[in-house]
Amino acid sequence: MAKGKYQEWLTPDGLLLLRGFARDGLTDKEIAEKKIGVSERTLTDWKARFPSISSALKDGRAPADYAVEDSLHKSAIGYTVKVKKPIKLKTKKQLKDKGTIEEERIEYVEEEIYIPPQVTAQIYWLKNRKRKYWQDRPPEDEQRHDGMLADLIDGLKEPEESYSEE
Repeated sequence: MAKGKYQEWLTPDGLLLLRGFARDGLTDKEIAEKKIGVSERTLTDWKARFPSISSALKDGRAPADYAVEDSLHKSAIGYTVKVKKPIKLKTKKQLKDKGTIEEERIEYVEEEIYIPPQVTAQIYWLKNRKRKYWQDRPPEDEQRHDGMLADLIDGLKEPEESYSEE
């Protein structure tokens, strides 16, 4: 009896690879076709039949997704970061009989830098999280109602009559 291709992906090494592929941002189609060598439909079937495969793909995506979400959030609101900055220190030493000598050395100090919010990140966040208030266009049903209201208002106006003097 032939060994199924799925079995190699049920091993600890196979599951680790699946988690890595998902963490790298590959889609199920890319993982199936480019990494495993099966169709996307086959991978979908494996996920339904083998919870460990499904779990590995979910577990691989979750940390990467949360890391990106965290970065987007920080970019939208601004944040501070600590950086090590090199500074040059000079010291003078008095010699007994030859005057002075100057010595230099580099030391690192920690500095806190504020990274201001990015408008693009704020727009992206608001358009996705508060879609109702921040989308570029209102939903179609609201557009239709706006059009209906305009038609109704136009219908209430009296037509302008043109008078001609004869």
